[in-house]
Amino acid sequence: MAQKKTFVLRVDEDMYKALEKWAADEFRSVNGQIEWILSRQLQEAGRLKKGAAKKPDTGKKDS
Repeated sequence: MAQKKTFVLRVDEDMYKALEKWAADEFRSVNGQIEWILSRQLQEAGRLKKGAAKKPDTGKKDS
């Protein structure tokens, strides 16, 4: 597994509450939700090299 870089991210209270709710709805931590959002957007923008990151997990369980 690739080593993860840590950094501080400041967001306003309303944004954090929205992220927290979204993360809970997807059964993720807030940190996991932010990673998923960033990964998805980087892939869609073509900013990640192939194989640089796995396809983002949808967070939803298969039925």
